[in-house]
Order: sequence, then structure tokens, then C-alpha cells
Amino acid sequence: MFAKIFAVSVLIAVAQAGYLHGGATSYAQISSTPEHGSGSYGGHAVDYHSHPKYEFNYGVQDPHTGDHKFQQETRDGDVVKGSYSLVEPDGTTRIVHYTADDHNGFNAVVEKQGHPIHY
Repeated sequence: MFAKIFAVSVLIAVAQAGYLHGGATSYAQISSTPEHGSGSYGGHAVDYHSHPKYEFNYGVQDPHTGDHKFQQETRDGDVVKGSYSLVEPDGTTRIVHYTADDHNGFNAVVEKQGHPIHY
């Protein structure tokens, strides 16, 4: 009798663990190629063909710590333009102007302002 109860218990445990019916395990699946160019992410429709466009600005001017930096960037479709600056440890300011597009790739021009201070 003990053997029958043990066998039934094992069968129930195996069925609950998902080892029966081909060992199916549940996985969440998100389609990377949704129909008609839109999908669902978190319950919200995603339009993968919309025209990306944004502007971004950020800056810090802290006279107490000497932390002075900025960044700005714009994007219109596949064209990104921007610049950023920061104060180097030697006291000079590095300014980087960059552009990126699908034809020319990423291009940056680095500029230094000021005179280095050596301690």
C-alpha cells in the first residue's frame, strides 16, 4: 500500500513540475518582428517606424566644487548632432562637437580651451 501511495505522489509531483507533456516550461515571448510594424510592450503599442526626433540639454555650474560641464544633443530621423564639455584635471576645458548619420557614421571634433595648470 505504501508503494502505491508513494508512486501516485511522485506522479503528481512530476506532473506539477512540468516534466510530463514533453517537459513544457512556460516562457514569456516578445516578438521582435510584429505584424504591420507595431508590437506590444508592457501593454502599450510600439510603433517601430515612427520618425525619431528630440532635443536634450543638461548642464552643471558648481562654483564650490569647480564642476562645470554641459551636454546638448538633437536628433531628427537618423541625424544626430551634439556637443559636450568638461573641465579636465589640468584646468583646461574639453569641448567635443559630434555628428552621426547613416551615411558618414560618427564624427567628432575635439577642442581644448584654456591653459593647463600644473601643481
